[in-house]
Amino acid sequence: MPGVSLFDPDAPDARELWEGMYSAGERWSGRPNAALVRAVEHLAPGTALDLGCGEGGDVVWLASRGWSATGADVSPTALARAARHAADAGVAQRVRLEEHDLGASLPAGPFDLVTASFLHSIAHLDRDDVLRRAAGLVAPGGTLLVVGHVSLPPWSDAAQHHHVHLPAPREVREALAPVTAGWEVLREELVPREVTGPEGQRAGVDDGVLHLRRPA
Repeated sequence: MPGVSLFDPDAPDARELWEGMYSAGERWSGRPNAALVRAVEHLAPGTALDLGCGEGGDVVWLASRGWSATGADVSPTALARAARHAADAGVAQRVRLEEHDLGASLPAGPFDLVTASFLHSIAHLDRDDVLRRAAGLVAPGGTLLVVGHVSLPPWSDAAQHHHVHLPAPREVREALAPVTAGWEVLREELVPREVTGPEGQRAGVDDGVLHLRRPA
């Protein structure tokens, strides 16, 4: 079983699914992932890869901190918006955007930082395989950051599917072990977060954070 089971066995392929979602409306918040901010605050800027970059919030933030940031996503609409946000922020020269179905291909490495935040999909995605291949793109001395849902709010459609498995950070680390054995664990923990539902309801959820450093 991959790290996240199918949310919907009848979902369309990844490109159709995510292109449809982004075409339905912009999802830009302008805020980077908090776990990413914490992970890189003491790192010297280098090369970074954001898998499933969407509209580019993390890529633009990394570029604004001096990183040469590559974003990969399956949705052309999301990537076009990411390019616009990078231009608006004045960092387009440090941003590279590539269209990839992550289940089939990844950008060419190596990278000093590889990050995957909430890399879950309603369409089939062997997340463990994607993350193992992503770990292989980390340069010696570089780091891998994986942030994911561990629990979902009760109003989430996916929360109603009992076959959905959302792995804890320890499970993610164990799934990565064939590639990352001997890597240093910088952070492995659950991070609580409060979320607001479509009708204003509130609930607490847990995110899993795994940050690993490859030996130099």
